[in-house]
Amino acid sequence: MRHATLVAALAAAFAAAAAFAAPAGAQTCAAGASPLTYPVAKKVDQVDDYHGTKVADPYRWLEDANSAETKAWVDAENKVTQSWLSQIPQRESIRQRLTELWNYERYSVPFKEGGRYFFSRNDGLQNQAVLYTMTSLKDTPRLLLDPNTLAADGTVALAGMAVSRDGKLLAYSTAASGSDWNEIRVRDVDTGKDLEDHIQWVKFSSTAWTRDGKGFFYSRYDAPKEATKLADVNYFQKLYYHKLGTPQEADVLVYDRPDEKEWGFGATTTDDGRYLLITATKGTAHKYRIFYKDLSKPDSKVTPLIDNFEAAYEFIDNVGSVFYFSTDRNAPRKRIVAIDLSKPQEANWKTVVPESRQTLVSASLVNNQLVTEYLADARSVVRVVDLKGKPVREIALPGIGSVSGFGGKRGDTETFFSFTGFTTPTTIYRVDMKSGTSTVFRKPDVKFNPADYETRQQFTTSRDGTKVPMFIVSKKGLKMDGSNPTYLYGYGGFNISMTPGFSPANLAWMEMGGVYVVANLRGGGEYGESWHEAGTKLKKQNVFDDFIGAAEWLVNNKVTSPSKLAIGGGSNGGLLVGAAMTQRPELFGAAIPQVGVMDMLRFHKFTIGWAWTSDYGSSENADEFKALVKYSPLHNLKPGTCYPATMITTADHDDRVVPAHSFKFAATAQADQAGGNPIIIRIDTKAGHGAGKPTSKQIEEVADRWGFLSKALKMDQAPSVAGGSE
Repeated sequence: MRHATLVAALAAAFAAAAAFAAPAGAQTCAAGASPLTYPVAKKVDQVDDYHGTKVADPYRWLEDANSAETKAWVDAENKVTQSWLSQIPQRESIRQRLTELWNYERYSVPFKEGGRYFFSRNDGLQNQAVLYTMTSLKDTPRLLLDPNTLAADGTVALAGMAVSRDGKLLAYSTAASGSDWNEIRVRDVDTGKDLEDHIQWVKFSSTAWTRDGKGFFYSRYDAPKEATKLADVNYFQKLYYHKLGTPQEADVLVYDRPDEKEWGFGATTTDDGRYLLITATKGTAHKYRIFYKDLSKPDSKVTPLIDNFEAAYEFIDNVGSVFYFSTDRNAPRKRIVAIDLSKPQEANWKTVVPESRQTLVSASLVNNQLVTEYLADARSVVRVVDLKGKPVREIALPGIGSVSGFGGKRGDTETFFSFTGFTTPTTIYRVDMKSGTSTVFRKPDVKFNPADYETRQQFTTSRDGTKVPMFIVSKKGLKMDGSNPTYLYGYGGFNISMTPGFSPANLAWMEMGGVYVVANLRGGGEYGESWHEAGTKLKKQNVFDDFIGAAEWLVNNKVTSPSKLAIGGGSNGGLLVGAAMTQRPELFGAAIPQVGVMDMLRFHKFTIGWAWTSDYGSSENADEFKALVKYSPLHNLKPGTCYPATMITTADHDDRVVPAHSFKFAATAQADQAGGNPIIIRIDTKAGHGAGKPTSKQIEEVADRWGFLSKALKMDQAPSVAGGSE
């Protein structure tokens, strides 16, 4: 996504911004010409003027994914990539071991509606998890929906679901080939058969049933053009009500803003059925407006409750006219407030749980108590308080890890949660809310010995002195001699926190002798909104500095060395990898930017890309253009530079970060690369940004990733097949 065609002044400014001293042992460029012959990518005379600065974009034609030229280039690139990967001796044994490790039973956190429990289960290698229901925890689960029957190759995924309050109807959305476009259908829970209802052109939507089960609220866009539906910009989302048994054309428009093309809407109905709550968003910023509608009065209007985009507000529950929200309003690490609809002015808000030193992640109301989840240096902590904020207890967790769940109704006396860590497969717990006792509900059996591995947390110092944490996971007894192949992963954006989690892919990497590292960069949500804002717009370089600082620590402390250090990340993390490898190419032995945002000057022109300007800024703004062009991966590739061995990944149905980002970056990097390090691009088919990807495709992609690194980092060890520790 970058192009090596910046004016000299901007290139000089970029070089100054990236001027770190190289650590000892910096990798050297592989000598000689590239062993690969790359497909010819023509250059066109496309030059854009950004506030007086001319920027060339010679591979603009690759933005048209439907053109014959682009398709021919994609086919040729995939042939080069697969030919190179097929010559890796460890690739097949890696794939076999991944298949073994992936083959374990996995459960989602159960939830309850209308006296029935609902949860998903994957028996191991199923492409998609299967939805089950049961009327008690002792019952034999009954299959309700198997997405694997919707497509022979597993490329249709369950994207979302909502069960009616009586537990009799399931509204479920599906996504095909990884696209963000969803379709909603309704299934009778008793018979397992679908009704005639069919909703299309849904994207980024919740589904909220009315209490009577006669219909639901959802959000959608106008129907796009079929030929360009994976690339066209998405504006003017609308909130509708669908009455069961009627065609979509008869759906009632509940709320839209024809004067605000960027506003999106999420719907929630309160458990008492009284209110519809509408959360209005603008882009990806965690700053919302809140509206409500009294459903007990058919002619009631949508009424503003919070009518500005100044803070985040996440609805927890209501007790009558009193609404509980978590918010970062005047509290960057969040607090819980109670707002009475009869006197909603901010001066009348009551703080129930004040801001603490730890970051509030989520809260739910169960057993008339608030269950609050916090992050303490990116580790989960869970506390229970009463509705006045008085502490009740802390829910004990089994180690360093992450939790999710704790759903339920205000009157429920039980709840469920999942716990996972880097070496702890996701385990489901049931909590008795009266006693506070947690018991294991479902525990997976993965064929490895967790005692063979260790997780430690290390704080590094970024360029400006900021302390940045990272998790280092490896086999026990790690030798600090600089010889360890290391995979450094990061994200650093959109207020998203990187917390511990189990992955059979990462376990296979550690079996190969690799070290897995996750850096908690600014731009994320680990330390609240101020941490997030410190990695956005004109401050985005902080994210890359944090990542580079983590890499330097790993080298300077002899965990690894540049020739053994690989970096990876997806989406915004792909941008991170692209920026790091262009700013410090000598620091890394390999790079894997996955589905990355690489053209920071044009990202807002495709699908939902405009929404990211809240984090990135926009090239249409002169000051933000100057910041963007300094780090935009596409625009900071330079001819004759030795870049690390690189495997770029994308997919043909990615309509979140369109594949043109990766296409243009790959074509430019291949043209600019000096020496023998390969620059290849892996372009998946019938796949998207990542959500809902079939298990088979996940295994294939990871096998190629670790196979690529085994060759690029000169690793001899492969994971043992059918011989891992029990």
